[in-house]
Amino acid sequence: MISPKAFHATLAGAGVDFLAGVPDSLLKEFCAYVDAALPPEGHVIAANEGSAVGLASGHHLATGSLPMVYLQNSGLGNTVNPLLSLADAEVYAIPMIVLIGWRGAPRVKDEPQHVKQGRVTPAMLDAMEIPYRVLDGDPEAAAQAAQWAATVARETGAPVVLLVHKGAFGKAEAKRPAREVPDSMLAREAAIRLITAALPGGATIVATTGMISRELYESRGALGQDRSSDFLTVGAMGHASQIALGIARAKPDAQVVCLDGDGAALMHLGGLATIGTSETGNLLHIVLNNGAHDSVGGQPTVAQQIALTGIARACGYDAVEGPLEDEAAIRAQIDRLARLPGRRFLEVRVRTGSRADLGRPKETPVQNKTQFIARLRG
Repeated sequence: MISPKAFHATLAGAGVDFLAGVPDSLLKEFCAYVDAALPPEGHVIAANEGSAVGLASGHHLATGSLPMVYLQNSGLGNTVNPLLSLADAEVYAIPMIVLIGWRGAPRVKDEPQHVKQGRVTPAMLDAMEIPYRVLDGDPEAAAQAAQWAATVARETGAPVVLLVHKGAFGKAEAKRPAREVPDSMLAREAAIRLITAALPGGATIVATTGMISRELYESRGALGQDRSSDFLTVGAMGHASQIALGIARAKPDAQVVCLDGDGAALMHLGGLATIGTSETGNLLHIVLNNGAHDSVGGQPTVAQQIALTGIARACGYDAVEGPLEDEAAIRAQIDRLARLPGRRFLEVRVRTGSRADLGRPKETPVQNKTQFIARLRG
């Protein structure tokens, strides 16, 4: 396997002095290493993948050096605009190396939301006319590919991609110390059970990507509850709140709830403005904030360093509460906010991490959709 430390040393030797990106499960050991080893001026965990391209572009414009952007291929779509209309050789000619975790690669078993994305990733890169090489875990080949990428990026004045297979990276040689949290703080799954128990029985729930959807699904099963009211957004990170708003606007008499994550909320923060200024729809937007990208390795977000509730108020939500950690306060605010009309926002602070034996939905996304709309339209 590829040593994260050695791979970064190769990149640094080739002149890469700045990294920005969105963490990925396939790249988590490399991401953990650079997060721990690099100074703040050398690394930024971006809100979304397109923003990472912008950060890298700004760094190159200011310094002339070669930056790296990292992401999961599910976020490739977020980069298409800035890669083609900003960094491309036919526009501003900004060289950069783009390190992409290849989820859903052919002949590699993966979750449904990654299969097609993985199958078409090389074709997308070909269509964008971006040269790429694949890293499969061979350290020597990885070092050669990094050197190749640096050379080609500089020669062409354009982005070059390194596509990374599952299991290519070995364990990180350095990791950021775990953030201390009070023992009294709820685990996210416990918070989800508390919230669903406090919601009105007929509430429609849209859950965001990753652990939140998985934990909602598991919680329903453990409590013997009906899952037909839950839409599990297993892909499309950052868009669950807009799915929920679309439902709420189309069903103005329904009680719609979005269970969101802090990383997802930050990824497309402008969605809060769309919700807050909407004139119709009853939507309770709950952000479970643990300050981490928990589904892809636990790398930090900035969500506990900013005022999400202040942003929601400024965006025009009709009622805003939080951040809350206490069970009784959470239960009381869910009960209060569920009885109010309009667009409401609640921030709940939770612990990082999840159960080691946490399962995944047994139904396919299409089966979940069919069950969900049968109840929603019934």
